[in-house]
Amino acid sequence: MPPKDEKKLASAGEVMRVYMRYLGRHKPIIFALLVISIAIQAVDVIAPLFMRSFFNILSTGTPTAATQQALFITLSLVALMWLLDWATRRIQDVFNTFLTEKVMRRLYTDSFEYLMGHSYNFFSSNFAGTLTHRVGRFARSFENIFDTILLQFLPTGLFILGAAGVLFVHNRVLGAALFIWAALFVWFQVMIAKWRQPSRAARAEADTKITATLSDAIANQSTVSQFAGKRHEESIFDHVVDLWGIATIKSWLVDTWTWGAIGLFVIVIQVGLLWGAIIYWQRGLLTLGDFVLIQAYLLGAFNQLMGMGYQLRQFYNSFADAGEMVYVLNQPHEIVDAPGAKTLVVSHAEVEFDKVFFNFGKRVVLDNFNVFVPGGQKVALVGPSGAGKSTVTKLLLRFFDVEKGAITIDGKNIKEVTQDSLRSAISYVPQEPVLFHRSLKDNIRYGKRNATDEEVVAAAKAAHCHDFIMQLPQKYDTFVGERGIKLSGGERQRVAIARAILKNAPILVLDEATSSLDSESEELIQNALEVLMQNKTVIVIAHRLSTIMQMDRILVLEQGKVVADGTHEELLAEEGLYKKLWSIQAGGFLVAEEKLEDEAVDEETQPDKRTSAAEDAEDDEEDEIEEKHERIIESLAKPPKNK
Repeated sequence: MPPKDEKKLASAGEVMRVYMRYLGRHKPIIFALLVISIAIQAVDVIAPLFMRSFFNILSTGTPTAATQQALFITLSLVALMWLLDWATRRIQDVFNTFLTEKVMRRLYTDSFEYLMGHSYNFFSSNFAGTLTHRVGRFARSFENIFDTILLQFLPTGLFILGAAGVLFVHNRVLGAALFIWAALFVWFQVMIAKWRQPSRAARAEADTKITATLSDAIANQSTVSQFAGKRHEESIFDHVVDLWGIATIKSWLVDTWTWGAIGLFVIVIQVGLLWGAIIYWQRGLLTLGDFVLIQAYLLGAFNQLMGMGYQLRQFYNSFADAGEMVYVLNQPHEIVDAPGAKTLVVSHAEVEFDKVFFNFGKRVVLDNFNVFVPGGQKVALVGPSGAGKSTVTKLLLRFFDVEKGAITIDGKNIKEVTQDSLRSAISYVPQEPVLFHRSLKDNIRYGKRNATDEEVVAAAKAAHCHDFIMQLPQKYDTFVGERGIKLSGGERQRVAIARAILKNAPILVLDEATSSLDSESEELIQNALEVLMQNKTVIVIAHRLSTIMQMDRILVLEQGKVVADGTHEELLAEEGLYKKLWSIQAGGFLVAEEKLEDEAVDEETQPDKRTSAAEDAEDDEEDEIEEKHERIIESLAKPPKNK
């Protein structure tokens, strides 16, 4: 069974208020469209009057030169009316095209801008495919709603008023009958549309679930294959499609009954008005031309009202589609810049967590967390799962806000500076980096978007991804696939490290940055990271022994608190959590370490047992590492300057 989502749909009134706000920016065009629409309907109402005269002339009897001339003039006026109608409609189309494009463009861009301003927590709680679907439907729904109002509702209202007014002048009873019937018809349509709205909303929700389920399965196709889950995913998707089918059938059956009732309305008014016209004709109160006039107005009214009935269905469907995105737009951003927030200027890159409290729901994650990291210091965070290590980095980046306490950089509370300037001061390499479906060059350059090609290549060399990039057919112009799926985990990690090297921010956060690398790549990356970490404040979440051992300090976290603080050697000397974790993670390495210590003692007491061959091998290995280290240093960009 797919996960159940709570209903997230804004009302039609909320949707309309959003659209009206955008339309209000184009008042001159709106006014012009209103004038044009009135002109079109005036022509549509006046043209049948000339047709009435035309048929009245025909009914006078034997044609004469005078009647022929009158017929020609009348027909010319009818043709002129029709040409005027055609011309004004083309002008209306042009104005409508430009207005719709302008508004839809802003809807797309503003929706994207507001959506991207939502927090890390928001995106982790919503399907990416669903959000993408909502943005597209939000803009397209405006087109449907605006066209329905401009090209259907407004013209229908104007035509009915004009036609009923003309008939009322000729015959009050027939004019009043047409107006009352039209009013009842519109009222009936609106009531039916509201009655059908729940079924439409259910169908829109089912349609969204199809998109979400489809997106989720496609995004995780590799996992589906690895776990032979194709049939399982098919069953989930089939269930969602079944729900959509049920909702769709209900919606369409409601439409069927609605159109049946509308058809009866049309038959009643058409027969009623024509029967009334016959009675008045028998009394000598109506002419043949009046019959033509009534029929022309009836046909015009039927066409427009029937069209309005169809458009009402699309109209409310569009409100249901747009309501999902408007709901998102109405949700306030969880993480916002404070009023008057200033740009963060980093001088020493000192980071401090001062009495920080943070919870996930009812679970306490950080409890009175206090840490001060001097500028340029390298600190590792270790601890069991759920100790709060990743939360520390997410709070530093303001993916979440602390509930109590403060986080400062150089004494400045990060809540009082802009989010962009804060994150520009931090290079973050996650455990599982996600790349854009763009070229490798663009992905690396994302760390410094105005970087030259030479700088991109230098960063790639420093991160040791230049060699594998040059083996690709398009080299740096190779597209990496959605989320970087065309690359291996280690290759994606090295591209992410290259991006961080290019960014060269004064604060560096590494979240298991070498976890996806093989031993050979890790050795090279560790050397690159050593240079990358120079002149930077570094916070590392790591369990790999080589990464932990080179840190200036190691903070041991347990249940949201720092339970130990010291160097690797100091913490191993204590009988605490760190030594326990070290024993679990290192495994046989501790035994090997003790053996090496014993051999060192033996060598001190029996130096003659150490052969010259062993000394030479050790010296060669040290020389090789030194040469690698020097080559990497030469390839790296200059160390960052304090901002």
